[in-house]
Amino acid sequence: MSALDLTLLLILFASIVALLWPFLFYPLILRALPTKPEALRAGAAPSASLLFCAYNEAAAMPEKLANLAMLKCLHPDLEILAFDDGSSDETAALIAAEGDLVTLIQGPGRSGKAHGMKQLAARATGDVLIFTDANVMLDERAIGNLLARYADPQVGGVLGSLHYVGEGDSATASVGSLYWRIEERLKDEESRTGNVLGADGSIFSIRRSLYPVFPDSVLDDLTVSMAVVFAGARLVKARDVIARERLVAGRGDEYRRKVRIAARAWHTHQHLRPELRRMGALDRFKYASRKIIRWFGGVFILTGGLAALSLALRISPLLALAAALFALLLLMLGMRARSGPIAALTDILIAYAATLQGVIKAMSGRTVTIWNPAKSR
Repeated sequence: MSALDLTLLLILFASIVALLWPFLFYPLILRALPTKPEALRAGAAPSASLLFCAYNEAAAMPEKLANLAMLKCLHPDLEILAFDDGSSDETAALIAAEGDLVTLIQGPGRSGKAHGMKQLAARATGDVLIFTDANVMLDERAIGNLLARYADPQVGGVLGSLHYVGEGDSATASVGSLYWRIEERLKDEESRTGNVLGADGSIFSIRRSLYPVFPDSVLDDLTVSMAVVFAGARLVKARDVIARERLVAGRGDEYRRKVRIAARAWHTHQHLRPELRRMGALDRFKYASRKIIRWFGGVFILTGGLAALSLALRISPLLALAAALFALLLLMLGMRARSGPIAALTDILIAYAATLQGVIKAMSGRTVTIWNPAKSR
């Protein structure tokens, strides 16, 4: 075997390991780590404020408001605040009509979720700030189970568990559901061993005293949740705090969503870098394994694919041509398919491409501050 062949094999092997790292090797390492128990103390549950932002969510509002009314009935002292980001539909009117249930704050126009959440947090009075999304429904025991975890004074933030609905609507939804189940299991293991490294906006909370100062251009859920870790407190996940959200079924909607999230995630990473460098070794390892390596999965697919094609070319140009044509055929079939394994594989590749595009977009100095609800949700 020549030196070039060996180099290509090493590149292919490294690319495969890096691609599988967040989903195979990292979980195995987490499972081998010892459990860090929580130290719960008896006492009254802290007061809480539930916050969410909305833009053109009129279709989701009746169910959302009914869900909030149920939570308020179970927790009469729960403060609920909503920010409308300049909706052009009836979102603000629907929320305003429930003034006894929800305090509505209206922005001057499109200013973005981070800006809206900062406005809400500044007006909230609860000891614990609970963040959620306009299209997310919380189970009836979610608030009580979440607040119970704050009985440990070392706990500064608590994440819930997101259960997606609509897995069978399309291959895109099926892949999204599988990805999220893996993500939830990783967060469970991270929580068991110390800290979860970052929350998503569907359901998470922090002590109000830990709420940070940050620009409108970053991902508020990642920035706010990581502030708990930076403060030396624990960020844990509660499996019995359940939120439900409908999956995005359309490829175009999901692609745009992933580009937007990845761009803001990388921009947020750059903003948080000074604090990230001061974290402990285990937390830095978790952050790199679950976030940074995954953001560059598209690069690993490209480098591994090119290395494999180069090896095939050195064996036989005809073999390389056949492999390339076969891969192109599968991609074309996958783009046309809406269900089945080929469609699912295509959606995985599309997801990596969208994430890489978002990261490159952020690296070039462009980011996104506003969002639009997915029409295929």
